[in-house]
Amino acid sequence: MSAYVHPTSIVDEGASIGEGTRVWHFCHIMQGANIGKNCILGQNVYVDRNVVIGDRCKIQNNVSVYMGVTLEEGVFCGPSCVFTNVINPRAMVERKDEFKNILVKKGSTIGANSTIVCGVTLGEYCFVAAGAVVTKDVSPYTIVAGVPAKLFGYACACGELLKELRTAPNAFCQRCGTSYTLTNGKLISLK
Repeated sequence: MSAYVHPTSIVDEGASIGEGTRVWHFCHIMQGANIGKNCILGQNVYVDRNVVIGDRCKIQNNVSVYMGVTLEEGVFCGPSCVFTNVINPRAMVERKDEFKNILVKKGSTIGANSTIVCGVTLGEYCFVAAGAVVTKDVSPYTIVAGVPAKLFGYACACGELLKELRTAPNAFCQRCGTSYTLTNGKLISLK
């Protein structure tokens, strides 16, 4: 099954789109972008030059994935979430040599209207709540919320809130059965 690109979208020569990926209305994929297999790009998504998007990512409407952003496999980007690429932008000062990267690790979820400030890494299976502003790295399996984003709790790789971790160092996911332990502030899966 080849990729589907809606006729209103533009895919520049030299961009790569994986098998089974669907690109919907009014998207623009720049030269050198590399989009994996079985992804969904909603309406009005922009993918900049040399951006890497892993397999099975879902990027909802009105998201711009700028140069320096890498999305690993299975990342969810909610509607209108924002990635920045420079810390101190000015219209009249060229700062392209000061761009900072953003790495979004496997299985992460970024909520609608949240902002990811450049220079951070979002750990595996983390959750960024809708409207949050992330200014520093987010640990794997954590849920962050607020402005600036702060630790709210922990989630299983399947997305369930691990409520037990509020009172004990171990948790068992009721949905999928995975066990976790909290050690030195880091959640570790006991597969």
